[in-house]
Amino acid sequence: MRTQYFIAILFGVALYWMYLLYAPFLMVITIAALLSISTSNIQDYFEKKFNSKMAAALLSSLLLAILFFAPLSYFLTNLTIKLNHLNPDTLKNVEMYVKHFIENPPEYLRFVKPYFADSLKDININALTAHSLDIAGKIGAFSAGFVKNAVLVIVFYFFANYNSASMVDFLKRIVQMSVEDAQLLIRELSVVMSVVFYSIIATAMFEGALFGIAISFMGYNGLLFGIMYGFASLIPVVGGVLMWLPFMIYEFSIGHNSNAIFIALYSVVVISIVADTFVKPLIIREINQKIHKNGVTKMNELVIFFAIIAGLTTFGFWGMILGPAITAFFLTILKLFEARSREYELEKEC
Repeated sequence: MRTQYFIAILFGVALYWMYLLYAPFLMVITIAALLSISTSNIQDYFEKKFNSKMAAALLSSLLLAILFFAPLSYFLTNLTIKLNHLNPDTLKNVEMYVKHFIENPPEYLRFVKPYFADSLKDININALTAHSLDIAGKIGAFSAGFVKNAVLVIVFYFFANYNSASMVDFLKRIVQMSVEDAQLLIRELSVVMSVVFYSIIATAMFEGALFGIAISFMGYNGLLFGIMYGFASLIPVVGGVLMWLPFMIYEFSIGHNSNAIFIALYSVVVISIVADTFVKPLIIREINQKIHKNGVTKMNELVIFFAIIAGLTTFGFWGMILGPAITAFFLTILKLFEARSREYELEKEC
């Protein structure tokens, strides 16, 4: 047997056992690597500022934990606690209000009565309460798993930042890719992921802050519900409705009609129309202008938008990172094929 075949077989066996060993961590490692690529400019800034790769990696990891994972962990923990202490009377009051509203709607909403009258007969408040407690248990289990994965992501993210240069050089040697192709692949992926990551963080924080400030004046936990709205806003089309509609219904059910009308109008006009329609594109455009430079091809915003939707649908929460990364990687490979094809045509003409 030739030596290279024997080495190839050994490599295949080693790769199989490596997969079995690290299979539970593949998603975490992938997310950490993509986040490292997305925030490479922050790592470069800290490294130049402190002249230390270790300090830069530590600061980058701390910043990611504070900006991204700490709010989400706070939200999941508090949501679990609140659901576990949910008062059945609260659900009963909301149910009675909704039933009364649909059975005796205003004149301009009479058309909704036939559609909901039959379905209301099947509502069982005891079953609904039991279901909510079941959901609370599932959210609690998910929260514990998410916090564990978040810690692992931060750990792998630190090592990815600390060893990024050596890992990139090693991969270049292994795949035997030309310097130009490797730089193009890394640069395109880095730029797209940076735009996606910073856009998600900036717009979620902006819209969450708007909702949290408004809701805090009504006596609610503005920080908690602001974080909830920020993450809900990542869901296309219906994201904001998932937050303000339950608040509106609950405020109506306890007789605070002015608060209910205010939160509905504020969420629709200020957040959905003004912030989401007009201010959000300005934020994304500003991020695009800051990041897209040095001749890097700009990916269409609609492509990024649909990549995020596809990622969320296929992979869940982490899909907002994976979707654009997979799309950017595929389009960059197509660009490399196009460049090689053009070179081949030129060689034939010569």
